[in-house]
Amino acid sequence: MNELVATPRKRWDLFCKLVDNFGDIGVCWRLARNLGEHHDVSVRLWIDCPDAFFRLQPGLEAHALPLTLGHIEVREWGDPFAPVDAADVVIEAFACELPSVYVAAMAARRVRPVWVDLDYLSAEGWVGECHGLGSPHPQSGLPRYFFFPGFERHTGGLLREPGLFAERDRFCCRPQARDAFLASLGEDGIAERALLVSLFSYENAAIPELLTLWSDGNQDMLLLVPEGRALMSVAAFFGEPVLRPGDRRRRGRLAMRVLPFSDQLAYDRLLWMCDLNFVRGEDSFVRAQWAAKACVWQIYRQDDGAHLIKLEAFLELHCKDLDEASAVALCAFWRQWNLEQSLADAWPRLAEFLPALTRHARRWSDALAQQTDLASQLVHFCEKRL
Repeated sequence: MNELVATPRKRWDLFCKLVDNFGDIGVCWRLARNLGEHHDVSVRLWIDCPDAFFRLQPGLEAHALPLTLGHIEVREWGDPFAPVDAADVVIEAFACELPSVYVAAMAARRVRPVWVDLDYLSAEGWVGECHGLGSPHPQSGLPRYFFFPGFERHTGGLLREPGLFAERDRFCCRPQARDAFLASLGEDGIAERALLVSLFSYENAAIPELLTLWSDGNQDMLLLVPEGRALMSVAAFFGEPVLRPGDRRRRGRLAMRVLPFSDQLAYDRLLWMCDLNFVRGEDSFVRAQWAAKACVWQIYRQDDGAHLIKLEAFLELHCKDLDEASAVALCAFWRQWNLEQSLADAWPRLAEFLPALTRHARRWSDALAQQTDLASQLVHFCEKRL
């Protein structure tokens, strides 16, 4: 009697360098988890900044790399890079440039690996035209394919996990979940109609004015600020040299609480709970869209101003099916926020149209959910070429 022999998992190597203060490792860790947990592959995640990884995985700080978590092995990308056997699939995240010794190992394989350059997210029109194209590596001659995340069907899609929307909707349908979270922060006395806002941004000169508008406004607001780069400006507004996780401050109609840096699941729940989310970069931006709540995006700044072109490309796509008045309010605020200019006129308009923008955020999220997710597309793309 013939016994069934399990087919060994394909081996994937995913290389990541820290550029955007947790953004790159945030995307790569989500992708590694998705591949290892929901697809039949084993992943080695190579990272050059272990401290950033351990911030995303509270409770593992006492461990050292390499570290195995299920079908994922997290390894340090050291310099020099120690020779290893190349994997079946190699993902070069965000043009991080593979070590030359590893490229040599790829070239030495009898069966060439599938080499994919996973690029940054963009809504620009050329993305769909370039997605999936191949080009030989200039030194090794190995074929390398370009894989572009995106918002339209002819792109690589967006990262999400199976069951994400069901989990989100269960959470949002349970008012006691929000109440329990607020109570854990000591905020159980917050006004029932208070606007809940999360602020996860880069440094921004517009923050003090925005907090002033909120404190002097006509609505109670609770601002939740995860530990990060925006905190210095928030501290200065409250007249403090520094603020730390757990600190609470109040001025006028504005109450503020500093949250500790959390894992990715806890951050998702924060986005689900809030009425308005300020996000930055790529990872938190995508998660805010899956939260189906109104959001404000601070795009990663580029010296040549290319980030503003990317911002306009997304706004054009996102506002295509939004009524004109709401679109004008949204675009004005996003532009002023990214240019770090006055929000004195832009905030009241955004607040006025917040209910309409929240409804649009749900429609937008539902439309994006019709795409095949990025990890599934990536696996299918690579399997065809193995």
